[in-house]
Amino acid sequence: MRRYFFLYLFFITCLCANVRAQVTGVVLDDQGEPMVGANVYWAETGIGVATGLDGDFTLMPVKGTNRLVASFVGYHNDTTVVLNRKPLTIVLVEAAVLDEVTITERKMGVLKSRSSAFDTQTIGTEELCRAACCNLSEAFETNASVDVAYSDAATGAKQIRLLGLSGTYVQLIQENTPAVRGLAQNFGLEYIPGPWMSSIQVSKGTSSVINGYEATSGQINVELLKPQTQNPLSVNLMVNSELMAEANIMGGWKIPLKNDEEHEHGHHHEEGEHCHHQSLYTGILAHYGQGFMAMDGNHDSFVDMPKTQNANLANRWFYKHGDYTFQAFLRGLYDRRRAGQMADSINNPYRINLNTWRVEGFLKNGYVYDDESGSSVALITAVSYHNLDNSYGPRTWQANQLNAYVNGIWQGNWEGGGLIDNDHRLSAGFSVNVDKYNEQLFYPAATMPAVFDRLEVTPGVFAEYSYKYADQLSLVAGVRADYSTRYGFFFTPRANVRYTPFSWWTLRASAGLGYRSPNLIADNAFILPSSRALHLTGSPAQERAANTGLSTTFYIPLGSKELQLSAEYYYTHFLNSLIVDMDQDRHAVHIYNQSDVPGAKSFAHSAQIEASMEVLRGWTWTAAFRWTDVEQTTFNTAKAAYELRPKALSNRFKGVITTSYQTPLKKWQFDVTAQFNGITRMPDGFTPTGDLNGGYSTPKPLNWYPQLMAQVTKYFRTCSLYLGAENMTNFKQNAPVIDSFNPYGTDFDASMVWGPVAGWKVYLGFRYDLEKKE
Repeated sequence: MRRYFFLYLFFITCLCANVRAQVTGVVLDDQGEPMVGANVYWAETGIGVATGLDGDFTLMPVKGTNRLVASFVGYHNDTTVVLNRKPLTIVLVEAAVLDEVTITERKMGVLKSRSSAFDTQTIGTEELCRAACCNLSEAFETNASVDVAYSDAATGAKQIRLLGLSGTYVQLIQENTPAVRGLAQNFGLEYIPGPWMSSIQVSKGTSSVINGYEATSGQINVELLKPQTQNPLSVNLMVNSELMAEANIMGGWKIPLKNDEEHEHGHHHEEGEHCHHQSLYTGILAHYGQGFMAMDGNHDSFVDMPKTQNANLANRWFYKHGDYTFQAFLRGLYDRRRAGQMADSINNPYRINLNTWRVEGFLKNGYVYDDESGSSVALITAVSYHNLDNSYGPRTWQANQLNAYVNGIWQGNWEGGGLIDNDHRLSAGFSVNVDKYNEQLFYPAATMPAVFDRLEVTPGVFAEYSYKYADQLSLVAGVRADYSTRYGFFFTPRANVRYTPFSWWTLRASAGLGYRSPNLIADNAFILPSSRALHLTGSPAQERAANTGLSTTFYIPLGSKELQLSAEYYYTHFLNSLIVDMDQDRHAVHIYNQSDVPGAKSFAHSAQIEASMEVLRGWTWTAAFRWTDVEQTTFNTAKAAYELRPKALSNRFKGVITTSYQTPLKKWQFDVTAQFNGITRMPDGFTPTGDLNGGYSTPKPLNWYPQLMAQVTKYFRTCSLYLGAENMTNFKQNAPVIDSFNPYGTDFDASMVWGPVAGWKVYLGFRYDLEKKE
């Protein structure tokens, strides 16, 4: 393995070419959002490019002009005089502002890069505002790629699935720092409020090695509002029919500095001289949510959704001085949940009390030391402390996690010679990740708690090479070498390639490895609100998987519009996984390493097709269908042998049809989304017999179930009102809590969730933005 690693590094190094000057930059709108697909070209020539996923562009200089023009439909053109190779930031403003509205060409809410080697979708604010989107777990309701489902029927915890695999195999980061992992896995999606988010990037398959080795099925990166681009004051208020209310207040302000050198007014950016302009910004993100009512809609004595109280406060800073950039972020969170049997009339009720405290922060330092090539160095440090004190009836789970993360990155850019634009980039660096857990689980009648204290320190080094040939080819190849104090040395090679033979057709392929350290209780907390015993065979080994994928996208012109049609296939093959076997015993969960069972397998196939288009001005449609086949080896009691079969409680398919219409002057917006969810088998031992409180309504679960959601938004100049409904089909799983009236009995189980546990609900919200003054 080491021999291949050094050969890999040698190959990367040999691909580097001669240094040559280039012009790079980013195009933003007046809200600070990246503008994907904006045209950037040299004045009086036909030489130019379209901006990428992050609004970024790279151009070769030309003779005869130094004026660079940026344009986008519905926005004023911007002309920048380029006198050196310092990265540019170009801001475009909307073309016409009326008394109440701005006339713009509507942008798609979900964007897919045409130039990136990664299969990445960006979910922008336009898409996030199409639903209530109270937090990250509700940001994917209109998305076919990511599933979000309840983990159990008692606590309200949610988990995501990508490529058919649970969220534990998705690297979920926040601005490229660790976010939802470890103890935060259970409720971490709900710890990121929706109004705080500016965009979400969903990358399928293997992602960049720069951010670590944990992405197995993909990576989700959440970008929060930035103080240098957000409005001085933004307010988002929401209440629903279950009397759950939320309030969000955000704001960003510039702090005057004594030595500030103000830029020239207007939108022309002179780049001629080295100035030491410095700027300082700070921002506040505040959230408070509370559920005031415990509802038991199916009358099974357990509340359908917990009573919650969540307080979330963050402060961030942004400082820039010449080529140096500094960012700081600090957040504190308190989350309290009360669930179970809440009625006072019940004798010895089964109560669920969940309490979480979390503090986190990061520092980012970046310096561009060579303006000509854009070469830079960066240092990212992040620390978090997560503490929980949870009780599930007679069981108690107490734990805390301290995480420290350091990532140092060097990046250099090269350009090859010749008439054809071909760019090279090499990134290299090191990282250190430290996880310290103190964890105890108290069982009923146990004399001593089960202790899961552990410490893992993982230093590593990485290198990643990127190559771009004109608009036809993009290649990213990287490798990591890491050492875990628990699992020893391991290597992570990854490669992504994009080929565009024609402007209307793009092909992508990816392959690579992913690793993760299992967290026995946090990964399987859905088992705790049940009477199932927990049986662990052996010591949990590191999970390892290989992921390969192919995708293609067609951009088909239809009149003045464009139909985007895509198809993809991904295969994840586990070299070792921690199998959670719910088939072996209906009163227990058996957990064991795949590698400890001779011939055991675990894999996932995922295939998806998707079509999207703006059929008329302001009216967009997206239709998608995804099929998954997730299988693993579990024990078949009827055959008294281990057997490869479909994973229990895993959706077999999902279909989505979503449409949005915005009136010409953006006074009204109407959004409708329909989901069609297919399910697979239940674990062995569950049949519709009377001994399990009615069991299920049919001998076999339904083949599919529908869900419908809609929202109407009325826009004003600085604010908007939105009214919406979720689960309008009112489809609910029958008896999701097994033996709910006898929670201290051996058959009690709230983990058998395959569908919605709550019915329809209506919500009303208000958004307000105090716009920045020019």
